[in-house]
Amino acid sequence: MRGKRILGIDPGSGRLGLGLIEIIGGKPNLIHYDCIVTTPNSPEPQKLSFIYYEMVKRFNEIKPDLIAIEMIFFANNAKTAFAVGQARGVVLLAAQQANIEIVEIAPLRLKKVLLGNGKAKKKDVQNFVRHYFSVDEKKKLGDDAADAVAIALSQVFMLPA
Repeated sequence: MRGKRILGIDPGSGRLGLGLIEIIGGKPNLIHYDCIVTTPNSPEPQKLSFIYYEMVKRFNEIKPDLIAIEMIFFANNAKTAFAVGQARGVVLLAAQQANIEIVEIAPLRLKKVLLGNGKAKKKDVQNFVRHYFSVDEKKKLGDDAADAVAIALSQVFMLPA
C-alpha cells in the first residue's frame, strides 16, 4: 500500500537537500534523504542543468504527490540568495513540468509549525527531525537533508485533522 508522498526540498546551488516522507495510516515515515551536490567552482548554468536533470530523474523514480520547498530568506548575502533562487526556480520548473503539486514554506513558519517558536535555531529543527524519526546518530543526516526532511514534515503537521 502506497501512502501520500511528500518530498521536502532545501534549495541550494551547491547542495540541495531532499527528504522524502510517506504518510501511511496517518503516520509519517521517513523513506529517504540525501543531497544533490554540484561541482564546486563549475559555471552556474552547468550546476543548474545538473540540478534540473537530477530533479527530473528523482521525480520519475519516487513519484511524490507533493513538493514542499523552502522560501528564500537571506538578509546579508545577495550573491548566495541569487544562486539559491536560481536553483529553486529550476526545481519549481521541473516539478511543474511533472505536474506535481507545489507548496512553499517560509523558514519562520517552518520553525513555528515544528517547534512552536518561529525564532528557534536551525540546529533545534535538525535535532527535532533526528529525534522525531529516531535517526541513528551513526547514520549521517547532513544539515541540508535534515532541513529538507523538516520541510516535508511541516506539511504533515499542517494537514487538516
